[in-house]
Amino acid sequence: MAVSYVTEEGLNKMVEELKYLEGVERPNISKQIAEARDKGDLSENAEYDAAKEAQGLLEMKISLLKEKIASARIIDSSKLSTDCVQILNKVEIKNTKNGQSMTYTLVSEHEANLKEGKLSVTTPIAKALMGRKVGDIVEVTVPAGKIPFEIVKISF
Repeated sequence: MAVSYVTEEGLNKMVEELKYLEGVERPNISKQIAEARDKGDLSENAEYDAAKEAQGLLEMKISLLKEKIASARIIDSSKLSTDCVQILNKVEIKNTKNGQSMTYTLVSEHEANLKEGKLSVTTPIAKALMGRKVGDIVEVTVPAGKIPFEIVKISF
């Protein structure tokens, strides 16, 4: 089981999701299975089959979430710096081809949300930025080719 680094907020979200799945979704599916079972012959009961399949998927999701929580380590932001790019840094980069600037906060895979500007450290852009300093030019390979980015600013 690989260790994953998360913020305290990210860990809390995973714990809340687990509570919801176990406390709300699991009882709902159990109820659906019981109702379908009460309708008679299970060999030709599509509702029963669908509810059992949904239960299997839910249990798998709960199991994976429990593994993520068990392997999660909270990142101590007091030990982070802005000398070079690392997880939890906000990084402003500029595409040196077209001059377009973008700002991303580098987060764990579980907390990534592009709409909020949170980029997973497992993405090609984040991998290229990690460990680099302001002023460095990094080339990121994307489906359209290589894009050069200059690191403009590193902050929290």
